[in-house]
Parts: sequence; structure tokens; C-alpha cells
Amino acid sequence: MRHQEEITRSAGIVGVITLLSRIMGYARDMVVAYFFGARAETDAFYVAFRIPNLLRRLLAEGSLTVSFIPIFTENLEKKGKEEAKKISDITFTLLFIVLILVSLIGVSFSPFIIKLFASGFKGEIFNLAVNLNRIMFPYILFASLTALSMGVLNSLKHFFAPAFSPVIFNIVVIGTVLLIQQNFDLPIFSLAIGVMIGGFIQVAFQIPFLRNRGFLYQFRKNLRHPAVKQIALLMAPQLFGVAVYNLNILVSTQYASNLPEGTVSYLYYSERLIEFPLGIVAVSIATALLPNLSSQASKGELERFRASYSFALRLMLFVMVPALTGLISLRVPICNLLYQRGEFSYEATILTSQALLGYAVGLWAVGGVRITAPTFYAIQDTKSPVKIAFLAFIVNAFFGYILGFTFGLKHTGLALASSISSTFNFFLLFFALSRRMGEIEVKKTLMQVLKITLASLIMGVSAWKISAFYDWSQSGISLEKIGVFLASVLVSVALYFTIAKLLKVEEIGFLFDMIKRKARM
Repeated sequence: MRHQEEITRSAGIVGVITLLSRIMGYARDMVVAYFFGARAETDAFYVAFRIPNLLRRLLAEGSLTVSFIPIFTENLEKKGKEEAKKISDITFTLLFIVLILVSLIGVSFSPFIIKLFASGFKGEIFNLAVNLNRIMFPYILFASLTALSMGVLNSLKHFFAPAFSPVIFNIVVIGTVLLIQQNFDLPIFSLAIGVMIGGFIQVAFQIPFLRNRGFLYQFRKNLRHPAVKQIALLMAPQLFGVAVYNLNILVSTQYASNLPEGTVSYLYYSERLIEFPLGIVAVSIATALLPNLSSQASKGELERFRASYSFALRLMLFVMVPALTGLISLRVPICNLLYQRGEFSYEATILTSQALLGYAVGLWAVGGVRITAPTFYAIQDTKSPVKIAFLAFIVNAFFGYILGFTFGLKHTGLALASSISSTFNFFLLFFALSRRMGEIEVKKTLMQVLKITLASLIMGVSAWKISAFYDWSQSGISLEKIGVFLASVLVSVALYFTIAKLLKVEEIGFLFDMIKRKARM
């Protein structure tokens, strides 16, 4: 029980802060939607911004960090702080050098990179995307160093600073747009400048926390260390795996660039809504889970390892299944409330909500992938997720073309293809892990899923019925609109928890018992 409480407590810390981060992220999206809407300029921005973000995942967050944490944790526990500090310094030095070179290359070859990601862009929109990409490409340096700091601090069981830094990033971006957008012929450039300033401040925010724990980075001349070689060996297949994931994004963006104006923006705005429950639940659980699994694997505690993973998966599904039901039931009201004002029309709300429907169907599977993939990294197996990710990429590319173009579902088809691919990815990962680690309480998990699904369906119908009392074609904010939306959410959530309690869903009992114990302390 102690390891379950540790995962839940750590995930709770990350989740609460991430909730604030997501709220600020949506405030940022509301500002962007108000000033720029969903049109060619925003399509150009989101393609340009996506490129350094994807490279960040490739070089740092998606490959280096997940390879770094198990090795760093193992050396910290077995060889002490001094050796772990040496590893983090060498990793920082190598990463800094590589990222400076990558940034220079990216700025120089932006036209070719934009063509690679969005061949459907022509003329002014292409030139705008190139210029925006040149401004934002060095963001990869700031974002990747932030990701490395997250790996170090999370391994030291400090979760606040890494989780809170995106809050600062979003505040800076919002402030920059509000303060300087009127000074540009094309105001979208203010958004790109805000990204760069926010990225720099994100890195700076980590420094005091690293210094207090004795892990403030230093450049090292001698870059040789056995642990760094281990990290590199783990990264090699993982780099390929993340590259496969990035290929998914590249293909989807290419498809979207050849569809009507605004498609890239509809997909982006709906993806952001999907990231809300993922960031608060799946990512928070995975962030807290990986150091625990790495520690348990290094000690050979396989039974605790299986129990930790199984519990984390059920905890994720307990929240993610009702979340996807709520997103589907309230997709139009959500898009209306968050985006429909200023330059963002009712038509854009409907088209964004269609993409949201496609993504929401596979939300549970995306959460499952984000929890299951780190389980392989914790046992230093990066090959299995890579092979499975490549197969999922083929599935996504195939269904994206079939649904988006052949069946004419456009952006909705691309979103549905992503959900199909994620479902395929999760099931293959789960079965591979079961073969590797043995029984993972499959029957128990399935029984819980059935109960959660039943409660979620009732919740979803209730939310949809209540929301129907308002005409969601109206733009702007009103007390009546907010009241109806809050009523639909609060009543349906209360209904979900009540039914889950009646059905004796284990996770709700565990959470309530933990809250009671904390209240008595």
C-alpha cells in the first residue's frame, strides 16, 4: 500500500500544479483564438511551433529524459550524490552543444523544414511559416534543458518546479501578446516572440531548485563516463521510437496542410483539450511512476513492480474514461466557452468540436500508452516500444489517408486515425509487457473498466441532457451559459462518483480512505 500511496501522492502534487498549468494554457489559447482565430496565419504559427516542439521530444523529453532517469536513479542510490552530479553535468554539456548546432541548422534550413512538414502551404502562408519557424526554432534549446532539469528533479523526488514552469511559460506568452501584438503588421509575430521569452524563463526558473539540491549544472571538459555511455545506448533505440512518433505528427500535419484553411488550427485547438486530462492524470501518474518503477526494477522487486503498474493503469482509467465521455458529450459547449469570441466563429467551434470527438474516442488508449511505455524504460527495454510505435505509425498513416481523404472526413478523419493508432499501440504494449513481466491482474482491471464504463455512460448522457438547455451558437460569455455548463459538469461528475461508489470501484475507495487518513493527521 505504501508504494501505491507514494505514487498517488506524487501524482497528486504534479496533477494539482499541472491543473493550474493547463488552466493557464487554455487562457493562452483563449487569447490566441480571440486575436487570431482559426485561419491561415494560425495554421502557419502552429506548424512552425510544432517543429521545435517535436525535436524537443526527440532529443530530450522523449528520449534523453526517459533513458536518463533510470541510470541517474540507479547511480544516485548505489554510488551517491557526487557520481550522480557528474552524470547530470556531462549530460547537460553534451545536450547544450548538440542543441546549439541543431538550432543553427534549423534556422538556416527553415524553408526546407516547412516544406517537409507542410507541403500544402504555398505563397504567403509558406513564407510566414518559414519566418515564424526561424524565430522559434531556438526554443528547442530552452525546452530541452527544462526537460533535462525535470528528469533530475523528479529523480530527486522533487516535482514542484518542473510541473510549475509551464505556468510561467503561459503567463509570459499571454503577457507578450497583450503588450506588443499591436506593434506588428502581422500580430502573430508577437506570439512567436512570447514563446522564446517564455522558454528562456522556464529554464531560469529551475536554477534555484537545482542549486538547493546541489545539482546546478556545470560544463565539463571530460565527457567520458560509463553511465553516459549507458544512457546513449538506451537512447539509440528510443530515438528511433520517438522519431516514429514524430513521423506520426509529420504525416498528420502534411495531410492537414493539404486540407482547407484552418484545418491545422482545428486539430491544434482540439488536441489542446485532449491534453488537459492527459496532462493532469496520465502524465502526472507516469511522472510519479517512472522513478518508483526504476527503483523497484533495480532492486529486483518484480511483484511490487507489477502491482505499481497495475494500480497506476486502473487509476488512470478511473479518471480518463469519464473524461473522454465528458469531452464527447460537451464538445460543443467546451469549444464555445473556451474559443468562440473575437476572430473565432461558431463555424470554427463546430469544426473544432468534430476534431475533438475524433481524438476523445482514443483518449483512454493514449493515457495507457503514456503509462505503459515508461514501464519498459524502467526495465531498460527501449526496443519493444520502438517496434510497436512503428507499427502504430503505419496504422495512423493508413487510416489518416483513408478516413481524411477517401471517406472525406477531413480533420475528423485525421483525429479518428490517431485514436485508432493509439488503441492499437496500447494493446500491443500491454500484451508485450504481460509476456515480459507475467500476470498483471488482467481480470481485475477488466472488471474495474466495465464498472467505470457503465458509470461514465450514465454520466455522459446526464451532461448532454443538461447542456441542451442552452443555445451554444451564441458567442461570448454570459452567466446563463456558464451556469448551464457548470450544472452539466457538476451534476454529471457527482453522478459518476456516486455510481462508482455503489459499484464498489476500488480506486474511489482507495482515494477516499487516503483523504480520510490525511484529514486525521
